[in-house]
Amino acid sequence: MFLTAGNVSDYVGARALMGSLPKADWLLADRGYDADWFRNGLKDMEIEPCIPSRKSRKVAIPHDRSRYKLRHKIENMFGKLKDWRRIATRYDRCPELFLSAIALAATVLFWL
Repeated sequence: MFLTAGNVSDYVGARALMGSLPKADWLLADRGYDADWFRNGLKDMEIEPCIPSRKSRKVAIPHDRSRYKLRHKIENMFGKLKDWRRIATRYDRCPELFLSAIALAATVLFWL
């Protein structure tokens, strides 16, 4: 996990985590991660990107629509994490405590 400020672009988190991605066949991401450097980095790691193109792209890059539909599971996980009031309102000012609360909530949700 990597915590960024609320007003930081998705690119910052993607760039920071790029080197620590595990071995995978493909990666699901939303339009916020549509960048040529990110796609090329994934291909260098032999990971197929499943990212829809931004609307501002002149030439759209195709993606697997049936695979992209699985992304709702990721969104559901974030929704379940936000059911925890401490996480949704971010009571913790210290980033380490906030990440610990997220890890604890994710662990509990995994076992339920």
